[in-house]
Amino acid sequence: MANDPFLMASDALTDSGARISELARPFLRFLPVSGASISTFGSFLGAETISATDARAGRVDELQFDLGEGPCWDALVNRRPVLEPDLASTSRVSWPAFLEAIREEEIGAIFAFPLLFGPLEIGAVDLYSIAPVSLTPEQQGQALALSAIVSRIILRHAISSTDNLPDETTTFSRRLIHQATGMVLAQLGTTAEDAHLVIQARAFAENRPMREIAQDVIERRIRFAALTEPGPIL
Repeated sequence: MANDPFLMASDALTDSGARISELARPFLRFLPVSGASISTFGSFLGAETISATDARAGRVDELQFDLGEGPCWDALVNRRPVLEPDLASTSRVSWPAFLEAIREEEIGAIFAFPLLFGPLEIGAVDLYSIAPVSLTPEQQGQALALSAIVSRIILRHAISSTDNLPDETTTFSRRLIHQATGMVLAQLGTTAEDAHLVIQARAFAENRPMREIAQDVIERRIRFAALTEPGPIL
């Protein structure tokens, strides 16, 4: 449907030309939240807030980075959404410092969705609401779907923004990469485009040529295990 808020949010990512600073704003189009932020962290990319819709959203990220705890960490580690529709009555005990600090921000609800690409853990989307609010199962699924789009954009941007990947131009290299792409496709049950991107990302992370990663895949020194995609927490 032309006026569907989720489809409009998805289109907004394309219309923005994949500007990293604007990646958080489309989440406000279809979710009953006040603000959103997107951060990268973990073993793949450095810890950084790359997009925030407002100062409070940025502060939510900053607190979690400073304290080393909070919903974004749990979302990425567990590869599942973290949903806290009413922070004032939460029984969660795993973020004592974060919950104490967040009280000063007057936030009623907070949600975190992992940014994943196959086996790669990229970061998280944090959403907050000034008042307590719940997300429906449909909204949770839509947030995960948009997070997957954001993950691809971040990954492609990270790879294209570096000169660390040597050029792969020989027929031999292309043949190796094509063969390895087929193997990764079978391992992950994904598309050829995404399988190629996984190999490219591994090369980026290890600062190695793609042909070397492809050779390791072909000779089974590297295997990408299929992982179950996270589902909404009901």
